[in-house]
Amino acid sequence: MQFGYSEVCLAHDPGSRHPETPDRLRAIRERLKKKHGVEYVEADPCDLDRMAAVHDREYLESVREFCADGGGSWDPDTTAVEETWDAVRHSTGLACWAVDEALEGATGRETPFSIGRPPGHHAVYDDAMGFCFVNNAAVAAQYALDTDEYDVDRVAIVDWDVHHGNGTQDIFYDREDVYFVSIHEQGLYPGTGAIDETGEDAGAGTTMNVPMPAGTDDGEYLAAVEGPIVRALTDFDPDLLLISAGFDAHRHDPISRIRLSTEAYALMADRLRTLAADVDAALAFILEGGYGLDVLADSVAIVHETFDGREPIEPDSDCGENAKSALADVAEAHGYELELESED
Repeated sequence: MQFGYSEVCLAHDPGSRHPETPDRLRAIRERLKKKHGVEYVEADPCDLDRMAAVHDREYLESVREFCADGGGSWDPDTTAVEETWDAVRHSTGLACWAVDEALEGATGRETPFSIGRPPGHHAVYDDAMGFCFVNNAAVAAQYALDTDEYDVDRVAIVDWDVHHGNGTQDIFYDREDVYFVSIHEQGLYPGTGAIDETGEDAGAGTTMNVPMPAGTDDGEYLAAVEGPIVRALTDFDPDLLLISAGFDAHRHDPISRIRLSTEAYALMADRLRTLAADVDAALAFILEGGYGLDVLADSVAIVHETFDGREPIEPDSDCGENAKSALADVAEAHGYELELESED
């Protein structure tokens, strides 16, 4: 894969006790040293006008000024330093770079993966939260739609971070040209992402939330991807598929109770790659969360390996009753029935 990366993103340092640390990117880079075919690309930083296509301009200017004044705690979870604004611009610029690469035909071993930080999927239209100041995936999706040379009419975003992507949902909730899917742990921060949150007005039916019970494992997540997610996005037929790739649903991540293995990320990447090919959509990955440094690095590496020719290992478990019921409810909320086999 091609990895979008900038040293500037390391300068955003919310403190040694904060889980969203620069060491996240260092750990990924160290792990990828051992892998074949890794290429790093630095992109131009994003300007405020491009961010303002999905965010309130006054809010963005207030973040810029907050950082220029030395930063501090925006809220109890979201902290900035003077260098944070430049890191935000580069993180968002890398997400747009991933869109450029994907829409210009990069596939297979050249599939783009933006590993900027701070992450973005909790940033709503006019506020920061959950470690996020600017919504990288949302800016990138809008950039694809706004760039005439790409002729993109529909974008899909699949967010597999363990936390609900409330910011991305907020930005596109009433839009018919962006289909947002979030698979996340039920009841975890920020407490949004219920099944019945499906969009409104022109966007009715273009938001899919798949809240999974604590303890959900590989087979159950894979059933979600292969079932309601693939069904919905096949019908939507996007021109571009963006993956908001958080890795904090791993069983060894310190802040969640979902039980995914490293292999699960290879499996999900493989299924979504197949979906993109089936609907003739460009495909790009954008880093979100993941706070256990070793498992974050291993999980990013296994996604890379998947695009470098490694065949994922299928899970031993099927879909259990609790997850089966949740997925059936998701399908019903979107107007169709879903048949899944239970474990024997």
